[in-house]
Amino acid sequence: MAAPRRAWLLFGFSPEEAAGEPGPGPGPRRLEPGPGGIRRVWPAWSYVVVETGAGLEVRSAGLRRRLPGWAEALPSESHLVLRGPAAARAWRRAAALRGARRGAPAWSRALPPGPRRPPPLPLLPGGFATPRPPFFAPLPAGVRARGLALGHEHVLVLGEAGETYAWGGGRHGQLGHGSLESEPQPRLVEALAGVPMQAVAAGGWHSASVSEAGDLYVWGWNESGQLALPSKALAEERAQDEDTGAGEPELTPRQAQPAAEDAAFISIQAFPALLDLPQDLEVSKVSCGSRHTAVVTRGGELYTWGWGKYGQLGHGDNASSDQPRHVECMVAEGLRAEEVVCGPWTTYVCVLEP
Repeated sequence: MAAPRRAWLLFGFSPEEAAGEPGPGPGPRRLEPGPGGIRRVWPAWSYVVVETGAGLEVRSAGLRRRLPGWAEALPSESHLVLRGPAAARAWRRAAALRGARRGAPAWSRALPPGPRRPPPLPLLPGGFATPRPPFFAPLPAGVRARGLALGHEHVLVLGEAGETYAWGGGRHGQLGHGSLESEPQPRLVEALAGVPMQAVAAGGWHSASVSEAGDLYVWGWNESGQLALPSKALAEERAQDEDTGAGEPELTPRQAQPAAEDAAFISIQAFPALLDLPQDLEVSKVSCGSRHTAVVTRGGELYTWGWGKYGQLGHGDNASSDQPRHVECMVAEGLRAEEVVCGPWTTYVCVLEP
């Protein structure tokens, strides 16, 4: 029997739409694999960096350029940070897309040689990179990180023992410390103490983590249902749709509530909340976009929720959701999800094809 093939699917906002051109629709769309297929992706709002068998490549509307000599990327709309074996450097976005990287970079940091494979970006020896100035921040000596996620205003760290640290802006509860205060330094998320985590993810103003047992925890802002908790804004949208006759297909009992004020809405969840997926499914991967969330279960299923204006939830429409929804189009094609990576308004999924 032939080994299953890997492919990457894309849902949501496209580079063409970022360039002011008509978009291809809600998807899914297949990424052109390139030499040796696609191994990893690092999406920004208007472009994406992919790793193929031939190395890194930046892709935008009508543009593809190789990035020889580099191993990892950390993109944003202002700069692109690249890491190679000896240095990490940042270039302005426009220069990186043009391939004009022979001049002086906006930032550069030499990296010490090491026998071990380094942890993934944004982590760097002694601290972590950011895709905007000042490009580097140190980590306190007591914080030994094996993973790090960047939100718009906050930072999450996965410690070597599975502990979770959070700091930065906290006005939407995204730090998980039970308040809306900011934290200048890494602080242990005490509500998760004693629960070893295997992964953390940071959205625009929300956070998520997956325990070693496969449980999913969420906290922070829930304005668009990105925590899969009852959202007043989405309930009001559904009520308006019902008034105009638009409706929403396959409403669950919670979605079918007749009036927005009848539900216990959650705008901000300042402590981590354990989220139950349908059929008590266990989670293996999680990623957060600006205002949406996606998980891969241990059985290879993809669930998404939150803001869906550009089809980034993968359900063939532009509806938002405050409940986990199974991405059915993958089931119809016999696809098994392996990895998920959210951009601000996009969802990239690595699948195994039959």
